[in-house]
Amino acid sequence: MSVHQIINLDSLQEIVERHGYNKNKLIAILQDVQAVYHYLPAEALKTLSKLLKIPLIDIISVATFYRAFSLTPKGRHTATVCMGTACHVRGAPKILEEFERQLQIKRGQTSEDGEWSLESVACLGCCAIGPVVVVDGDYHAHTSIRKVPTILSKYRK
Repeated sequence: MSVHQIINLDSLQEIVERHGYNKNKLIAILQDVQAVYHYLPAEALKTLSKLLKIPLIDIISVATFYRAFSLTPKGRHTATVCMGTACHVRGAPKILEEFERQLQIKRGQTSEDGEWSLESVACLGCCAIGPVVVVDGDYHAHTSIRKVPTILSKYRK
């Protein structure tokens, strides 16, 4: 994705202030930053390092330890297809292929316009309702190839 964002220092300052400049709230602060930018920009991490007086390497260590954080740009919407055993045997690989076809991106990629990211996970832990697709935190149960366009239309402009 070729979308570059300008880091708003006032916004970062506000996030840190909201958490009381508390170093122990780093994960919550990183979550808030990622909610704004859809990833953790390097410049934002450098600024957080200064504001919180935490070495940059420590912030990067936390950001790379947790899979929920991304250091690369993500789309405004993220579709995640569960590939666990129960979902897999019910057609998850074909559902993932349909998302790739509809979004014109592969798993792990973000669309050029910055609208969509496509991911898969080993298991979402809701096997009884599989195949499961999660879009922006909304769970879509008993998904099929035919349901993919309907799911996507709920999030498109």
